Amino acid sequence: MKIDSATAAVVTGGASGLGRATAEALAAAGVKVAIFDINDALGEEVAASIGGLFVHVDITDEQSVLDGYAKARAANGQERICVHCAMTSRRGKTLAYDKESGRYRRTPTADYAFGVEGILTASYRVASIAAEGMATLPELEDGERGAIILTASVAAQDGQIGQVIYGSAKAGVNGLVLPMARDLMDLGIRVNAIMPGVFGTPLLNNMNPKVRESLEASVPFPKRLGKAEEYASLAMEMIRNTYFNGQAVRLDGAIRMAPR
Repeated sequence: MKIDSATAAVVTGGASGLGRATAEALAAAGVKVAIFDINDALGEEVAASIGGLFVHVDITDEQSVLDGYAKARAANGQERICVHCAMTSRRGKTLAYDKESGRYRRTPTADYAFGVEGILTASYRVASIAAEGMATLPELEDGERGAIILTASVAAQDGQIGQVIYGSAKAGVNGLVLPMARDLMDLGIRVNAIMPGVFGTPLLNNMNPKVRESLEASVPFPKRLGKAEEYASLAMEMIRNTYFNGQAVRLDGAIRMAPR
């Protein structure tokens, strides 16, 4: 897809981390960017720095997402690009030993459902609403109308202990990609996903230095955390390269996560 100042994009989770780097890369290419996030202060700051638009959007709330798209489209026009980085989840082992009761207790189904809503259902919600709008656009070269990028994780394939919610929900995101790409093929809308490994997002950057060093050492090469700009670089290639479709791609320095 050729992108320029006539192109509009929506980036969820664009106030920080992977989403912010992607929003910045798109803006640097001349794209009109709308950032969806719940962090108003950071979102407004990033939007101002790139000449974009910030919209407060809760990805777990259908009406909030619909309203966000309406505001973004009113300001920038119908988006041809959607990069979905936002998520919310919980941790918990399938069974964990409770010292007080002397019994094993399972992670509540409600916690599991929360993670599925915040990762898998939200991915479908954000992507399908974007696709509905993209379907109204005129065709570009090859009949293309739009590109959607979802964010999975290496945990989709290498889920660790305590990641039964996160790992399976992210695997579900990968599972969305091919059938959704096929659903949308006659409309010229592409769907791909990126599976980041251990990246230097705000969460990991603020962790215990020893834990961070251990994570860095576990990456075969290069022995460091991934950079948000590297995620953004792959997202930009997926957008520009029209033959990139129906793929879930690891971006991980060749890491394969151990059980713990």
